[in-house]
Amino acid sequence: MRNVFLSALLLCGQVLSVSAQSDVKDKVQWTLQDAIEYALDHNISIQQNVLNARLAKLNLQQSRLAQLPSLNIAPSYGVSYGRSIDPTTNQFVQGKYSFVSASASSSVLLFGWFQQRNNIAKNKFSLEAARADVEQLRNDVSLNVATGFLRILMAREQIRVNEKQVALSAQQLNQTQKFADVGRVPELNVAQLEAQLASDSATLISAIADYRASILDLKAILNLDFEVPFEAVIPEIPMEDRISLQTLNADYIYSEAVRNIPSIRSSNLKLRAAEKNRDAMRGGLFPQLSVAGQLGSNWTSTYKQFASYSTDGTYIPTGAFVNVGGTSLEVMQPNYVALYNNVPLFRQLDNNFRQTVSATLSIPIFNAWQSQYAYQQARINVQTQELNQYQTELKLKQDVYKAHNDVTNAIQKYYASRRSQEAAQRAFDFAEKRYALGLTNTVEYLVTQNNLYKAEATLLNNKYDLIFKLKVIDYYLGKKLAL
Repeated sequence: MRNVFLSALLLCGQVLSVSAQSDVKDKVQWTLQDAIEYALDHNISIQQNVLNARLAKLNLQQSRLAQLPSLNIAPSYGVSYGRSIDPTTNQFVQGKYSFVSASASSSVLLFGWFQQRNNIAKNKFSLEAARADVEQLRNDVSLNVATGFLRILMAREQIRVNEKQVALSAQQLNQTQKFADVGRVPELNVAQLEAQLASDSATLISAIADYRASILDLKAILNLDFEVPFEAVIPEIPMEDRISLQTLNADYIYSEAVRNIPSIRSSNLKLRAAEKNRDAMRGGLFPQLSVAGQLGSNWTSTYKQFASYSTDGTYIPTGAFVNVGGTSLEVMQPNYVALYNNVPLFRQLDNNFRQTVSATLSIPIFNAWQSQYAYQQARINVQTQELNQYQTELKLKQDVYKAHNDVTNAIQKYYASRRSQEAAQRAFDFAEKRYALGLTNTVEYLVTQNNLYKAEATLLNNKYDLIFKLKVIDYYLGKKLAL
């Protein structure tokens, strides 16, 4: 039995005395605020939601830039083979030639029943809703960290209570063994206390295991490496000051929660975004007026410009004759050849330069009911968001009233368990004195001792349960989560 007791104390010392087993620089002490700040910077879910907010911001920027006129420039170069139409002369040519074309076009929507404005407003509300979702997740993670941190503190306090119980049982066992050695008490009393020490030691080991598990759970929330040392700092928690929150009524807490909880703001923003999307889809059912302009020019290697005439030294018959000295001679004329020069690139581009301006009225007649179905879907989405908003507010109200009821019950349980612990302590003090004088047997003494242990464990559980429920109220009131 003594070996079991020593093993339990050694295991407890390895858990709670990190500085004695490792270098001081490897020991990391964490307050609740430290844990919350680390979680907000490293939690994966928060990082994913931040990326969603960045995407929403990009959508808003793109919808704003969509109001600007579009501008496209399309230069091209090519080589043609065979029979084709010369783009500069619009005549058929045979053979190989090179060509260059360049064009620039621009268009802008003059009036589209405010589709772009409504789309911008929708993306703006969506961005604000995404940011509210990030804030809500940060609050949820903070509350989860606070829950895990309180679980660690409670587990450490439970170890402390179990250590006290083990030490008390060991001390009583030693005293009883001495009484048994001189024949003052029977050996049965020693066996009973040895059994009690074994049970208390097993409970201590179980408490240490719970403490380790609670640290691993919190590290998972923090996204902290499991090998990093972690020691939670236990602050002073004055319960009387915190219990003053019971004077707040549920209606006041709910009114504050509506203003502070980001999920309510997010649901409102999502509803407004759905309404703007509905208005944008309705604009697609009506005609749209747009203006477009285009500039362009061409160049080809086949385009020539007349330069002059020249003779090649040959003569060709004209079909006319003259009589010279009685001899009829055919009239010949020189063969003239036209000379052409290549037209430079920039001159061709200047000569072929063209401009086009057009106004287009697009009237939707039939597009397989796509616009109508998009508008109907947008209307249904508005109704869905209205129900989501109502459900979010209703759930918040239910949660607030439940939290208020829970904290009221937790306060009563805490006071009741504290009175029970005080009474059990007095009963144990009397039993300990009576047992030392031999006025009570071991069974009665152990019952009193176990009652004290249970009362202390119950008080400890009710204390941290009350602290957690008070933190939930702070969460709804928009207060900073701290101990």
